[in-house]
Amino acid sequence: MGKRVTMQDIADRLNITKNSVSQALTGKPGVSEHTRKEVYKVADELGYSYTPKTHSRQPDTKTGNIALIASDFAFSMKSFFGEIFLSVEEEVQKRNKSLLLQSVNKHANENLTLPSFIEDHSVEGILILSHLNNDYINKVLATGIPTVLIDHHHPAIQADSILTNNRFGAYTAVQHLLELGHKNIAYVGNINFSPSYQERLEGYLLALKDYGVEPKEEYLFTNALEEDEVINNFIRQVPVQPTAWFCVNDGLGYLVNSGLKLYGVNVPTEASICSFDNGQLSKLSSPRITSMDIDLKLFGRKAVEKLFWRAENCNEPFQETLLPAKLVEGESTNIAPEIKRKSESPR
Repeated sequence: MGKRVTMQDIADRLNITKNSVSQALTGKPGVSEHTRKEVYKVADELGYSYTPKTHSRQPDTKTGNIALIASDFAFSMKSFFGEIFLSVEEEVQKRNKSLLLQSVNKHANENLTLPSFIEDHSVEGILILSHLNNDYINKVLATGIPTVLIDHHHPAIQADSILTNNRFGAYTAVQHLLELGHKNIAYVGNINFSPSYQERLEGYLLALKDYGVEPKEEYLFTNALEEDEVINNFIRQVPVQPTAWFCVNDGLGYLVNSGLKLYGVNVPTEASICSFDNGQLSKLSSPRITSMDIDLKLFGRKAVEKLFWRAENCNEPFQETLLPAKLVEGESTNIAPEIKRKSESPR
């Protein structure tokens, strides 16, 4: 089977942007009639499947419906994405619109099967919660329906997005540990799972650099899975135990806390833990884990505001909105053990 033709292939053939191809195929303004015809011609030559604008309801039709789609996994994370959903629902209702939900399972994601209400333009705006594969998101964008991403972005995706300021948030978390005197700080997160986790690694590294601390390869667990056996194995095999752990989410923070207890490491006197999200697991941990708090209601509000703005400003450049994260101190962080020993030693 041959390689599947994409909008990028058409764009490359014509030496134009993929966004221009999308505008041409969906009947949106922003490209000349000549360019539109050239795009149709190349799309037909390459065998790209598209629906001519005259065969479907126009993207700007006011249906009164807003779509919220996400992977099955995202919808299962009720403590995090559930709060964003409730905020989105509240904001949509304030504007006298109806919210249509659709989970995207693995099969639909891989086969680029869009929900029927998107295919037939029964919605006037789309919110995509967390990450689906790039081709899937770009197929959504190709409909021409105004779309905003929530907690996800990628260079291959041309769309507005609402994001946590992951780099600065991670910087703040690691800075907190550094200010407590810690220099041996582990990073725990799977950078291949989400752009957010890669950005949090960058924030971690920047904080170490600014404080003159050289990162240690043995402390970088960059493919960490949220499984107790995986985390316990990492803790067990580290040659020298870190005195502090930065975890990219509360689930990993919870597992690190449990693993340290299993091996007799006391938190926070012998090791400190700082995580991200300030969700249920950080609050249920004993001791309660210091974590970076995200205003999930603000996520929903900003996403809906951006979506309605985009509908009225379709030719404006795409924008990324970064929302701050705030350190909430629990009982899992303390002065580095070596600092504490020095302060307690007799003079």
